[in-house]
Amino acid sequence: MACRVLAARGLADGILGHISLRISENALLVRCRGTRERGLAYTDAADIRMVDLDGNAAAEGELDGGYAVPNELPLHTEVLRRRPDVKAVVHAHPPHVVAADLAGLGIRPMVGAFDIPGTRLAAGGIPVYPRGVLVRNRSLAAEMVEAMGGRPVVLLRGHGLTSAAATVEQAVLQAISVDTLARLALQVASAGGELQDLPESDMAELPDLGGAFNTNTAWRHEVARLGERR
Repeated sequence: MACRVLAARGLADGILGHISLRISENALLVRCRGTRERGLAYTDAADIRMVDLDGNAAAEGELDGGYAVPNELPLHTEVLRRRPDVKAVVHAHPPHVVAADLAGLGIRPMVGAFDIPGTRLAAGGIPVYPRGVLVRNRSLAAEMVEAMGGRPVVLLRGHGLTSAAATVEQAVLQAISVDTLARLALQVASAGGELQDLPESDMAELPDLGGAFNTNTAWRHEVARLGERR
C-alpha cells in the first residue's frame, strides 16, 4: 500500500523506488522486482519479499519465481545497520525534490499551519548527499548515511531522497512533506519571490497535534486517495 501511495503522489513514477521494513535483527521486508514488474503503482503482496541484510532470502522460497532485491538494497540495509531507531526506509525519486535541490533551493521551514509536521522536519535541516550515484554497495551507502547523520530524511543530489522512520507510514509521510516543500519552493522562485523561513515566534505557536492526527489520520487520507484513483 505504501508503494502505491508513493506512486499516487508522484514520488515514484514508473518502476523506480522501493520501501523496506525491519522485522528482526537480521531480516527485513522489501519491495522487490519480479519477471512481471509493472511499477510501484501496481505493487501487490507478492512483490514484498523477506531477505537478510546481505540480500539473501531470509526464508525458503522468498526469492523464487524470478524475484530480485533492488540494486540499491545497501541503501536500506546500511541505514538499518547504523540506525537502531529506524525500522522503515523509503527511497523515492521525486522530480520536484531533485529539481529544487539542483536549483539551489533548500528544503526550508517556510510554511506554517499549511504543513506543521513538514515545517518541523525542515526546521531541523534536510541534509544532502552530494553524489548522483546508484547506491549499490555498502561503501556508497555508508557515505549516504554519514551525510544523513541522525536526521529523518536525506536528499540524494540528481537522484531522489531517502526517508527513515519507526514506521512505514511515517517514512512515507515525511517524503510527501519534503516533496510538498520542494514544489512550493520552485513555485515561489518561479514567481520571482524569495524563500523565507517562518519566524521563530510563529514556529513557537505551532502545536503538536500528535501522532494520532499527524500520522494515523494523514495515512488514512493517503489510502483513501488510492481508492479514488481506481
